[in-house]
Amino acid sequence: MTVVYEDNHIIVVNKTSSEIVQGDKSGDTPLSETVKEYIKVKYNKPGNVFLGVTHRLDRPVSGLVVFAKTGKALSRLNDMFRLGEVKKTYWAIVKERPKELEGELTHWLVRNEKQNKSYAYDKERPNSKKAILRYKLIGHSQNYHLVEVDLQTGRHHQIRCQLAKMGCPIKGDLKYGSPRSNPDGSICLHARRVTFVHPVSKEVIDLTAPLPSGNLWNGFDME
Repeated sequence: MTVVYEDNHIIVVNKTSSEIVQGDKSGDTPLSETVKEYIKVKYNKPGNVFLGVTHRLDRPVSGLVVFAKTGKALSRLNDMFRLGEVKKTYWAIVKERPKELEGELTHWLVRNEKQNKSYAYDKERPNSKKAILRYKLIGHSQNYHLVEVDLQTGRHHQIRCQLAKMGCPIKGDLKYGSPRSNPDGSICLHARRVTFVHPVSKEVIDLTAPLPSGNLWNGFDME
């Protein structure tokens, strides 16, 4: 965990691909608890530390996660995420080059709870939710392509599912059609940038996450 931004109301951290944002049945220490402990130690706070989870990233995904340090910030950020007022940009590494260099994908996603997987359809289905993203090819290396994704909606496994439906599964994402896993269990999806109006000060916050270490992420020729 690396702190990218912090003030009295919010804290934004760069999550590694192995961390979970909130506790689950694995019993592993979630990122939310690590951040609470960081705040407790840094400010020598007695008792329980308040920390609000405003959104989540899948465990194998790295990048920016925004937490609220006050109840006021949490309620406003929750509304902002719900209304699509937080702009989130992701980078994804894919093996197959997209047929179109940029475009907008619209699908209807049906979530299968038992499989913890979403399925994308071209037409509306029962229990489906509309999913929209914009993508652009921004780099290439000898073996892979780098795609930038702007999320318009926030659905379960949306980027993973929609890119796979387009024929470009994310590197390492076995669940959505990648032929091989990554050695560290990650998938090559990174929450690269987040932009929003601060819920209290009303300043524009525009943050970029450092890329995961290793030659893979840093070996692209940018388009």
